[in-house]
Amino acid sequence: MALEKITSVSGKGVYIPGSDIDTDRIIPARFMKCVTFDGLGEYLFYDVRHEADGSKKDHPLNEERFADASILLSGINFGCGSSREHAPQAISKGGFKAVIAQSFAEIFFGNCATLGMPCVIASHDDIEQIAAAVNADPSTEITIDVEAKVVRFGDQEVSVEIPSTARDAFLSAKWDPIGELLEGEAAIEKTVEELGYV
Repeated sequence: MALEKITSVSGKGVYIPGSDIDTDRIIPARFMKCVTFDGLGEYLFYDVRHEADGSKKDHPLNEERFADASILLSGINFGCGSSREHAPQAISKGGFKAVIAQSFAEIFFGNCATLGMPCVIASHDDIEQIAAAVNADPSTEITIDVEAKVVRFGDQEVSVEIPSTARDAFLSAKWDPIGELLEGEAAIEKTVEELGYV
């Protein structure tokens, strides 16, 4: 099955303020005892969203008005810490399709890209501007235009950055190396036959 080109992503947003939000905060290690990634979304930001007894804390992801959010906004060095693939998987399984932040940990960024989940870089002021619009009206539609490198929300627009390698992969439908490898199965088999020594 061919991968899809990802030229833009649209949805409602939620702002999770803070810098250096690490992968252990995104998905605590004790929830990583799984055979598949299914169900990880249930534990997204679990410890900062719940008390020890399981009751809910005051957190944006616990607010009903942001229940339909699919674009996450945050600060500097998002996804730092250990390189666990479970963190972007938890974000994806939690219903998010993209992340806008001031910067990203490199491995986290790469893991998101292979899930088809664009991470774009915006300035502090621009993120605050988007967050203000979302907090004033949670139904505000946000569109991340990967091709044009802009984020549109309401009648406003801000410029964003995305590394050219990731942008090119999204626009050419080559963002998942495993998917691309599977697409080439027939060519692989042909090469194996031609080698003669396999």
